[in-house]
Parts: sequence; C-alpha cells; structure tokens
Amino acid sequence: MTEEHNQRSTPAENQKSSSPTPAPEKFKVVCIEDEPDMIELIRLILGRRNFELIGAVGGREGLELVRKIKPKLVLLDLMMPDIDGWDVYQQMKADEELSNIPVIVVTAKAQSIDKVLGLHIAKVDDYVTKPFGPQELLASVSKVLGMKL
Repeated sequence: MTEEHNQRSTPAENQKSSSPTPAPEKFKVVCIEDEPDMIELIRLILGRRNFELIGAVGGREGLELVRKIKPKLVLLDLMMPDIDGWDVYQQMKADEELSNIPVIVVTAKAQSIDKVLGLHIAKVDDYVTKPFGPQELLASVSKVLGMKL
C-alpha cells in the first residue's frame, strides 16, 4: 500500500513541480507592410523587447488583423498596392473599437511635407522614415506607448 501511495501524487504536487514562473505577457503589435523582409526586420528588433509582432502583407489583410487582434500598437506603411496606408489609418480612426490604437507610420516617404501631413494633419502618433536604425524604431515605440525599452 505504501508503494502505491508513493507512486501517486496529488494535483497540488504535480502543479508545483511542473509550473515554471510565468513569462511576462508580450505586447501585440501589428505591422502592416507590403514587404515581408521589412516585417521580419521589425520582428527581430521588437522581439527582443517583449513584443509579439504580427505581420500583415498589405492594407486589406492588415485591417482584418487589427480588427481581430486589437493590438497595443500598429506600425503602418503608407505605400501599399491594395489599400494605401492613409486609407487604412482613416478606416481605423472611423471605427470606434480601433480609434484608440496608436499608429506609427513607417514609410519611405521622407519628404518633410509628408511628415507634417502625417503628424499634424492626420494626427498619427509618430512617423519613422525608412531606412531607420533599431534605436530609432525603439525610441518611437517607447515614446508612443509611454514605456521605457
């Protein structure tokens, strides 16, 4: 009888031995971009800082993902073949469930007028021009989310 008792363990004992310390929750970020390589680059940069990047190739797929996931942040390219980034942004801001999700524009449109239009007219949360360095992207994410990275 003692041998049988020793082989069985209570549910509490099983939990103690098999439950490691839970990892901190990752913040979900949707990156809407028509270049898969750029999505992977951003995934590498943010992945080291406890972000889970979900990539969407194109505006249509991006909007669907944002509606489904409701991420903490959206990184948005402007020049995409199916729906351009400004249309995606306007649709997000018109949707009550999505309008409070911060958006950082990440684009090759580097003209100062584009930046002024984005930040001051459209009121995006930040504007990062390609090519960018990892620190520039992290600084933008940190500023927009009010986090120290």
